[in-house]
Amino acid sequence: MYTFSNKLKTFSIILMVLGFLGVGYGFMTSHKSLDEVKIILAEEHGGSHAEEDTNNVIAVDSSTEAQKADEHAKHVQHQIENRPWAALYVAAFFFMMIALGVLAFYGIQRASQAGWSPVLFRVMEGITAYLLPGALIVLAIAVASGTIGHYNLFVWMDPDVVANDKIIQNKSGFLNITGFIIRGLIFITGWSLYRYFARKFSIAQDTAEDNKNFKKAFRISAAFLVFYIYTESMMSWDWIMSVDPHWFSTLFGWYVFASMIVSGITVIALLAIFLKAKGYLEFVNDSHLHDLAKYMFGFSIFWTYLWFSQFMLIWYANIPEEVTYFVTRIEDFNLPFFGMLILNFVFPFLLLMNSDFKRVPWFIVLTGIVVLLGHYIDIFVMIMPATVGDRWFIGIPEISSVLFFAGLFLFIIFTALTKAPLLAKGNPFIKESENFHY
Repeated sequence: MYTFSNKLKTFSIILMVLGFLGVGYGFMTSHKSLDEVKIILAEEHGGSHAEEDTNNVIAVDSSTEAQKADEHAKHVQHQIENRPWAALYVAAFFFMMIALGVLAFYGIQRASQAGWSPVLFRVMEGITAYLLPGALIVLAIAVASGTIGHYNLFVWMDPDVVANDKIIQNKSGFLNITGFIIRGLIFITGWSLYRYFARKFSIAQDTAEDNKNFKKAFRISAAFLVFYIYTESMMSWDWIMSVDPHWFSTLFGWYVFASMIVSGITVIALLAIFLKAKGYLEFVNDSHLHDLAKYMFGFSIFWTYLWFSQFMLIWYANIPEEVTYFVTRIEDFNLPFFGMLILNFVFPFLLLMNSDFKRVPWFIVLTGIVVLLGHYIDIFVMIMPATVGDRWFIGIPEISSVLFFAGLFLFIIFTALTKAPLLAKGNPFIKESENFHY
């Protein structure tokens, strides 16, 4: 049995406390008056004459130029207020997506009756323990941003915006707060039920005298994968794509899936290496790590294929309502937009292409850290342009949000690992898995 050390528990709690304080600071400092925003804008454009320019603008507030300046200042004011909400949402979604990616990978292993992976099942089950609280938090932040907040994430939640936007009006049958909540609860319920019963059957199989629980897990895994492929796509439309309600992509569900699955597999590898270094998982060998690294490599290529396909087709077609999505990101998010290609493709491609490197733990850890950073930036680039525009920055709100959810993630998954033996010894493929060599 795994024991959650006091040192690691304390570390996770410290992360949560520091993150909570930083998130609170981000919200407190995000509210600025209109005059303060005007001064900020004047400083950006007027240098040492900032205050003079601001006074001039305020003095001629009856003119058309002053009205435009006020409208722009209000828009920037709203973007600044959006930033802590968006930073919190990006981090919340990122860690939830890892757990959901692991659950999908776990379901695939179960449904395919894979012989190499059962020694890692309890690691996967531990990670997926985060899914229920993590997904509920994501949904809560999304809804709160449009009820408690001032429509800080999803503009289609704002009745004033909808009233003056025919495109959003035409989508209101789908994009409405009631449907958003109902669909979200359906997604979370289905995912969580599968995780609950799969875990239950897995533990029951340890002491069973037959394979009934294994067969039950197989059947519900096959059904779950059908449910997952539909709900994951709809979730990506609701929880990410609808921050840009005028834009859509038929590849988007697959694109989010690729980011989700490679992040999940990476965390499985990192957690397995950590536990093995601590004296657990002695039954996990370098061949298991090699297979995990192969999946990291393969899905990194798959993510790149989808990124390029989506970008190239929209760029080539040059349809205004489609290219706006990428124009915004290239102009205002140039470094993270193209930088994540290096982190998510070039880096894992070069480091994991060699078969021998896939067996070296520190190589996998190094690559894994870069991959996770890259896919955090991927989610960042999906959310931030529509919510904060060119007011983005990696600062206290972003770092604190990551710290908070990282601490919560660690606390939940390591607590879950203590609830059952780390070896699913009742699985009929466990001996094959223990003796697996590539």
